[in-house]
Amino acid sequence: MTNSLLTRQTSALSDERVLRAIELVWKEAALLDAKDYPAWEALFTDESHYVVPIDPDTEDYASSLNMIYDDKRMRRLRVERMMQGYAPSAVAAARTARVVSTFVVKSVTDDEVVIRSTQVLTAFKRNAYQTLGAELTHTIVLTDDGDRIAEKVARLINSEDAVSAAGFLI
Repeated sequence: MTNSLLTRQTSALSDERVLRAIELVWKEAALLDAKDYPAWEALFTDESHYVVPIDPDTEDYASSLNMIYDDKRMRRLRVERMMQGYAPSAVAAARTARVVSTFVVKSVTDDEVVIRSTQVLTAFKRNAYQTLGAELTHTIVLTDDGDRIAEKVARLINSEDAVSAAGFLI
């Protein structure tokens, strides 16, 4: 990282709006690790998308093949599957621990923060560990009524390889 980029990032990380966005990203990770899926679902705006693309470079998620491309309805169905106990993803759901770090601010306005981070997720299910790395991009809407996720994109570092059923949300 060049000195000017490092200086801009250090300055951006002291911005209250950016700190609010980072706190929301950390809250989301904690809710997922706690398997509090209804609270996780409530973090999103009604119009938001949760995306896990296959193509590591795509920006056109609606026209691309994705592992996950959930709007509000699909997030609701995914949460129901995770909680009902009958779906393969819910039976003996994995215990997870996430580390979210390396925050890079992409843009900041009074109403919105776009922030990129990295995530290392370790899952334990059926006596086996699985580790996934991902680059996350969150678009956070800032409001007086509470900050919300307008879009979450999780780009798995192995997105072009075969991925087995995870039993957890990324």
